[in-house]
Amino acid sequence: MKQRGLLLIIGVWLIHAGLVQAQEAENGDNAIPAREGIPAEAQAKEKVPVNTAVIDQLGDDYQNSIKLLQNRFRIDHKVDEITMVLFREYGSAPAVLVRPDGSKIYQSRAEEEGVIWYDDATFDMVTIKNPVPGPWQAVGQIKPESRIMVLSELRLHAEPLPQTIFSGEIVKQTAHLTNGDEPINQPGFRDVVELDVEFISTNNPNYDNFGADNTIIATFTDNGKGMDERPRDGVFTGQFNLSVPAGEWTPVFRVTTPMYTREQVDGNLMLFPNPVNLDVMLAQGEENYHTLSIDVNREHVDIQSILVDGKIRYPNGDIQNFSLTEPSPSVRTQRILALDQGQFTVKLTVYGQTTNARDFILDVPAYTFEVLPPTPESMPADSQEDAQLPEPALASEAVDTPPAPEPAEEKMATGTLITLLIAVNTTILLVVSGVVWFIIRRRKMPAGNQVSEHKEKMPRLKGLFKRKPGTSEQG
Repeated sequence: MKQRGLLLIIGVWLIHAGLVQAQEAENGDNAIPAREGIPAEAQAKEKVPVNTAVIDQLGDDYQNSIKLLQNRFRIDHKVDEITMVLFREYGSAPAVLVRPDGSKIYQSRAEEEGVIWYDDATFDMVTIKNPVPGPWQAVGQIKPESRIMVLSELRLHAEPLPQTIFSGEIVKQTAHLTNGDEPINQPGFRDVVELDVEFISTNNPNYDNFGADNTIIATFTDNGKGMDERPRDGVFTGQFNLSVPAGEWTPVFRVTTPMYTREQVDGNLMLFPNPVNLDVMLAQGEENYHTLSIDVNREHVDIQSILVDGKIRYPNGDIQNFSLTEPSPSVRTQRILALDQGQFTVKLTVYGQTTNARDFILDVPAYTFEVLPPTPESMPADSQEDAQLPEPALASEAVDTPPAPEPAEEKMATGTLITLLIAVNTTILLVVSGVVWFIIRRRKMPAGNQVSEHKEKMPRLKGLFKRKPGTSEQG
């Protein structure tokens, strides 16, 4: 019995050992060999393949672009000059470059090293001539998606401007940047470059732009604002607002970096005058509306294609918006209320097509007209009688007009006035003097003597007039 139990245990153990060997044989080379002192999990992580896609280069053998791998990059021996752009965290300190021999290049000592270094809040741009071939390293808060870019032939590729283009036109144009022949899709690169289009007058005396200043008419952006469709997609969009005089211009496409500027000069183009013509017919008599007429230059514009979006400002400040959207081969008209006198202002945006079927948007210059108060000749008869003014004297009646007073008469009137003033003042002085003299005189008389004398006279008078009994009237 004991022997059977022992044989059963041995059999189970042999079966288990066979299964383990079969599993190891199935795994084969996939098995991770154990190393002393290193955990199995760490050994497994070390065996995960490294994604080498981040070191794929753009361009030809001269390495137009090198991506970072743990802030390390390699410069080929064929590179005579390298301009590197290192994108880092906003506001962080400039990076430090470490040569293959371990020596370092700091931004503060770049000039001593013969290195041109420009640092911004989000990137460093460094130009090195005859860099040491081999593995370099950039130390700093560099973004993981950052790239060491070797700028060789930085170009802006924009579509040519239309052959028929108008002053006041709003044009959308897209462009893209290339380094060598490869497109640049680095999102942060738009912070490194400025893309502008400048119009330079040919100074032809036969056109309106003779002597005009150079004008930046567009700035390309890749921020998803305005007419740019998607932000940071590598497609830069420029919005041209051609509010410059008509005439002959030379367009210059310019790419500017902190280190250098690249320009692309296209052939001269003709900028035609704004093709929209405006006119107004003022209300007459009892009419309550002015009539605004909108026409175009039929040589360059298809009249049936135009749509009008307008705004009218009345003299009192009120605003009237209107739209004309019905296609027609005729002149467009818009009625304006004739309720005010003063200046009216009309501002239009016109959408349409040229005669060669190119869509356009036009910003039409402001058009103004003024309504004056009615003159007496244009007023009704009743209104004329109410508003009549005294008629001026005819030249023949000027003889009967009394002559203007002579200077002598003016002097005489002045003398009379002075005499009257003197007489009045003298009279006032005499009256005042008499009153003062009377008051002083009264004050000098003693009051006690007057009272006693008055009392003494009173009994005498009474005695004279008192009658005695038995006497006659005479006695």
